[in-house]
Amino acid sequence: MTFSDIFKSSFLENVTSVSILDMVIALALAFGIGVFIFFIYKKTFQGVMYSPSFGVTLIALTMISTLVILAVTSNVVLSLGMVGALSIVRFRTAIKDPLDIAFLFWSIAVGIVLAAGMIPLAVFGSLIIGLILVLFVNRKTYVKPYIIVVTLDDAIAEKNVMEYIKSNADKLILKGKTARKGNIELTYEVRLNSEDTAFVTALSDKPHVESAVLVSYNGEYQ
Repeated sequence: MTFSDIFKSSFLENVTSVSILDMVIALALAFGIGVFIFFIYKKTFQGVMYSPSFGVTLIALTMISTLVILAVTSNVVLSLGMVGALSIVRFRTAIKDPLDIAFLFWSIAVGIVLAAGMIPLAVFGSLIIGLILVLFVNRKTYVKPYIIVVTLDDAIAEKNVMEYIKSNADKLILKGKTARKGNIELTYEVRLNSEDTAFVTALSDKPHVESAVLVSYNGEYQ
């Protein structure tokens, strides 16, 4: 054993395990595709409140997963330790839109594929996924779901109200009914073919109808 063997640093040996050119290309592509994913998310967002920080998170996830996989593929021993280290990571933020899970998985998958050197797969795959999301998520439907909440002061008017709403909607489903003394609250799910909601105003003017509220409904809450 020589003097140099005693002070030999395994840390310094790993410095050149990944070339500078590979790192620059991988991280630059990860940033570019991450920005593309961010714009697709912004384009297809249909929630109540848009979160810019989630879009930035998609870019960061793409680059971070690329960085991690580059390190794993360059060292077998490190890959085993990385599996144990990442097993303690937990994502506890509530996901309100199921589509957000697809964007998170998309970002991580692109980072993994890029770090594995499959650049055409990452680029063309992302273009196809983005095109599909734009076409299907933003697809306009002719039948629009709504929730109508009607408050009555007489149970006799319940049938007349239901018949009136049914005559102005393509579909009518009773979702809930709350009865109190001198007060009845009915909740209907209706499907309309147009943006014309003037019948709700006429409904509120009918006898024994105290109020009529129309709310846009996306099918994700009861």
